[in-house]
Amino acid sequence: MLSSAQTQVLRLLCDTIVPSLPHPGDTDGFWARSATDVGADQGVLAMLATMPDEQQAAIGGLLDILALQGFGTASPESREQILTTLSLASAPAAAGIGSLTSVILLITYGAVGPDGRNPNWTRLGYPGPVAAAPADGPAITPVRPDGGDLELDADVVVVGSGAGGGLIAGRLAAAGRRVVVLEAGRYRTEADFHQLELAAYQNSYWRGGPQPTGDLNVTLMAGAGLGGGTVINWTNCLKTKDWVRRQWADEHGLTDVATDAFDRHLDRVWRELSVTDQCSELNRVHEAMHRGAEALGWSFATIYRNWDEKRHDAAIAGHLGFGDPSGAKRSTLKVYLEPAVAEHGARVVDGCRAERVLVEQGRAAGVVGRWSSEDGAGTATVTVRAPVVVVAAGALETPGVLLRSGIGGPAAGDYLRLHPCTVTMGDYGTDMQAWWGAPQAGLVNEFANVEDGYGFLMESVQYTTGLGASALPFTTAAEHKQAMADYRNNGSFIGLIRDRGHGRVTLDPAGNTVAWYSLTDDLDVRNMRRAVEAEIRLHHAAGARGIRVLGRGMPGWRFGDDLEAYIDRARRLPLRAGGATLFSAHQMGSCRMGADPATSVADPRGELHDTEGVWIGDASAFPTPSGTNPMITIMALASRTAANIEEVAR
Repeated sequence: MLSSAQTQVLRLLCDTIVPSLPHPGDTDGFWARSATDVGADQGVLAMLATMPDEQQAAIGGLLDILALQGFGTASPESREQILTTLSLASAPAAAGIGSLTSVILLITYGAVGPDGRNPNWTRLGYPGPVAAAPADGPAITPVRPDGGDLELDADVVVVGSGAGGGLIAGRLAAAGRRVVVLEAGRYRTEADFHQLELAAYQNSYWRGGPQPTGDLNVTLMAGAGLGGGTVINWTNCLKTKDWVRRQWADEHGLTDVATDAFDRHLDRVWRELSVTDQCSELNRVHEAMHRGAEALGWSFATIYRNWDEKRHDAAIAGHLGFGDPSGAKRSTLKVYLEPAVAEHGARVVDGCRAERVLVEQGRAAGVVGRWSSEDGAGTATVTVRAPVVVVAAGALETPGVLLRSGIGGPAAGDYLRLHPCTVTMGDYGTDMQAWWGAPQAGLVNEFANVEDGYGFLMESVQYTTGLGASALPFTTAAEHKQAMADYRNNGSFIGLIRDRGHGRVTLDPAGNTVAWYSLTDDLDVRNMRRAVEAEIRLHHAAGARGIRVLGRGMPGWRFGDDLEAYIDRARRLPLRAGGATLFSAHQMGSCRMGADPATSVADPRGELHDTEGVWIGDASAFPTPSGTNPMITIMALASRTAANIEEVAR
């Protein structure tokens, strides 16, 4: 923990980033309210307490350096200058200051008080959570150790329960197999979803919310919990493109993926998820996107969503990235896992991190995991003996299971694809009410295939106050506060590229996964710059009076400025840490399928080249990225993998 002196410097840092400033007409106290007025310092301390000791020590060391620079006695203006000078002088200090700044902003604008609201939301025009109908209770009861270690026997053990693992578990259980699912996250139901951003990150996201890659180049967002990302994703249902399917067939040996056989998997998943376009009302951000695309002659499409029309409420749908309390979302939890347990006898152990795959005489024999209670007070070893193991822990964790097990071959962890995204905000001079309606109800697909099967989509994002504040580039405290005062007038477009280059997942000394990713492939750089330009032109054509590409040192454009000069500057923004803000909600390919054991982990059917009985069942199996929001492709491949497992078992 921090010392009292370090804690005092932290409090000063919070109020340097979000200070109390005089401002005329401050009727709601927004300008006068500092970070510590909303308890941001306490929130940061609570977050630090959950970090490993070495990270706490590093942050404490940074606070000590600030103290030595006279931070404790300096004026607010001088404190800002100290931060700037230190960031310019030292890359590690810049990274540390940037990380702390992001956390302070996240908590200042995202945390809530006892009344379930944040006082800054009044100025932002954000109404907060929407009342929902009474929630359904838990449909199943997970298996948990009771005072000792747990040993189970099964025909199949599935590690992970997201789009791939959840479907495979459901299919195999329905086919009569004895299935055990090990899920590192927790079982959450509608009653657990309160439409609050920070609580959602803590309870339903990988490692508690936004996480940087090891090189700090990309911020990663992934789901964690029973049902995985399908519980908190944005329900954008897109089928795998023909050119991607041909590439997988021709270059990687998945020959049936380019045939009607894969169409049947896609169509079956589509039906089971009740995919519809009848619950995709356009909010004001989507209307701007549509208006801009129409003016530019670009193609615009309404998004199909996995959603129960009978339970639909557009206001509640606007919060679905925080968990859906209405029960309308057709997640793998609802469609496959709960029926697998309730109707077919499958067993689920939540809160259990798979440590390694058991291998005997060169083939699968089960999985060993470590269970912990939600309060951390109880732990136990969980051993599942099974001749078939499906690893579907997500592309950030599946390679970790294989690497800790010493299986998977040289490609385990390699070929990580991220669909990296840039973000551009448009100021439309009116309240955009971006919190209303599904986060993604329309998209621009004009540039999906602009060069050799690669290109980009333009989409919108989930409305957030905390993450939105932390993503806005910080220049000065006054400028950032003004940007937040105008936040309600903004809508965001993202450019999501299909990346040809790739990163890698490795293990740290403690055996935890670390993702590494640099956007350096020539084609990816061209497409990302094309995407940034297209985002700017789309906002401009839609009537934005101001445009801001999110990136360090990147100024905004205002009506009357030279648009072409702004685009030229934006295209030169470095695509790395310290440059453009890059994020990823789609992780793929880190244990990919293919014909060559030197460049793939699993064969074209999904079974490991080097270990019989171990299968890959999630997005890490993608030979190359889908180029679309990947949920439907993950599930169709999982449907195919489940059929392949059944065929081998017969």
